[in-house]
Order: sequence, then structure tokens, then C-alpha cells
Amino acid sequence: MAQARTRRLAAVAAVVVLALLGWGVYQAFQPPRDPVQGQVEAQEINVSSKVPGRVGRVHVQLGQTVKHGDLLFELDSPEVRAKVAQAEAARDAARAASQKVQAGARPEEIVAARANWERAEAGARLARLTHQRIAAMYAEGVVARQKRDDAEAQARSAAELATAARAQYDMARRGARPEDKLAAEAQLRQVAGVLAESGAALDETRITAPAAGEVAKLAIQAGELAPQGFPVVTLVDLSDIWAVVAVREDEFAPYAKDSLHQATIPALGRKAQFKVSAVSALPAFATWRAARPGGTDLRTFEVRLRPTTAVPGLRPGMTVVFDR
Repeated sequence: MAQARTRRLAAVAAVVVLALLGWGVYQAFQPPRDPVQGQVEAQEINVSSKVPGRVGRVHVQLGQTVKHGDLLFELDSPEVRAKVAQAEAARDAARAASQKVQAGARPEEIVAARANWERAEAGARLARLTHQRIAAMYAEGVVARQKRDDAEAQARSAAELATAARAQYDMARRGARPEDKLAAEAQLRQVAGVLAESGAALDETRITAPAAGEVAKLAIQAGELAPQGFPVVTLVDLSDIWAVVAVREDEFAPYAKDSLHQATIPALGRKAQFKVSAVSALPAFATWRAARPGGTDLRTFEVRLRPTTAVPGLRPGMTVVFDR
């Protein structure tokens, strides 16, 4: 009996050893499962100017934290300052012209126009009386007809001169026409727009932070030329941070939107929880995996995961390894 029991135990032990060896061989021939590894990214803001110029001064340093509205850098642009000076001069000229039109003729001009009209009226009365006397003398046969005709022409000319002088006086008293006033006002508004445009360009030579963040890049230093729209300073918003991983579609099921995942952050030596916030397919030419005969082609998806709570020290560029 003892020998039979010993043989049974030996057989069982042999079966267990063989099973363990078989399991080990099976596992050895299984393809290794690589960890789902990603990288931390954050929202970046490229700060540039709408006008070109030479960088006069940079007010920030790499790694410096800035608030919204903090001065980042200044441009030195003589061309912009010259345009502002031209616009200011044009504004002053248009304002003076508008005030002149609105004010009308000066009092001295009105007095002079009235004096010219009264002098013309006096001349017209004299010419009219002279014509009447010569006409009476002509009727009596004392003077020739030519003399009467000359007196009549002079009286008519003097009357027309008086009428013209009265019109000049009335025009000086009423001032400029309504159309001239409207044109002067429109000219003033046009120049004000040009001045506002040049002022906006001048404001663009002092660039402030559009949002709070940390200075991540300084592309140009003081003294260098900054083209229009060139990103001189790059800010990174560490409050808007996420991890990006590339997941093949045959392994995508656990990474549905809003799913939660635990991850290890080697740089910080700690774990953190992340939540899937966005999923998008990566370009096929870079991520398409051709299947073996009888298989299915596989694409790769970009998955963004945001930490569910703030992770102190988490920065762009850090590696994140997600548990399978």
C-alpha cells in the first residue's frame, strides 16, 4: 500500500511539474505586452506682434511665471511712431478746417462785405439819378441819344454790381453751406480713424501676456528683428495639462471616452488617475498596420487623458505609463 501511494504521489508531482513546464513554455512563446506609454502635454500660447520691428527689450526670462496682462517684450519701430505723428498732424489740420467751416466768416469779413454792398448801392443810386437827368435832357433835345444810352448802361451795370455785393454780404453772414459742414465733419472722422489705426499699431509694440502661464520659449532676444506674426515668446499653461497615448484599435476597448485609468509617472515616482477626454484617429499613412493573410488592418488612435485631480510637479514632456 505504501509503495502504491508513493507511486501515485510521484505521478501527481510529475503531472504538476509537467503542467508548470508547459505553462512556462506557453508564456515564453507569447508576444510581450508592451506598456501603454504616453507623454504629458500642455496648452501652449505663441505670443507675437501684428507689426514688425526690432526687439527693444524682453521683460521675461525662461521659466518665469506671468499673469494675464504682464508686459512680455517691447518693439522699437520708428516707422510706427512716424505714422502716429503724421496721423496726429492730419487730425489737427482736419479739426482746424472743420472749426473754420462751422464758425463761418469772421466778423471783420462780414463788416467788409456789408461796406462793399453799401458802396455798390450808393453807386447804383447815383447812376440811376444820372440816367434820369440825362433822359430828361434827351427828351428836351439838349443831349444826344448816345449820351442817354451810355447813362442807361451805367445805371444797369451799377445795379447789378449792387446785387452781387448784396449776395456776397448775405453769404458771409450765413456762413458755409451745409454740404461743406458735412464734408468737413466726415474728413475729421476719417482722420480720426487713421489716428486710431496708427495708435493700435503703436500699442502692438508693447506686447502683454494674453493669459497666465510659464515662459517656455524665447525665440528672439533684444536687438533682433521680429517679423510680423513671429512667435517671440511661448507661454505654457500648466493648469491645462493632459497625457497623450497612441492605442491600436485592437487594444482600444478599455479607452472609451470618460473611462478612468491609473498611471505611473516615473519622473515623480507616484501614481495618478486620469480620465479619457478626447479620442481621434491618427493619420493612416503613419499608423496603419497591414494585417497578415486572413487578418484585419489596424489603425491607431490618439487618446487624451486628463488628470482627475491636480498632480503637483506634473510638467509637459514627462512620461506616463498606464496600467493594462
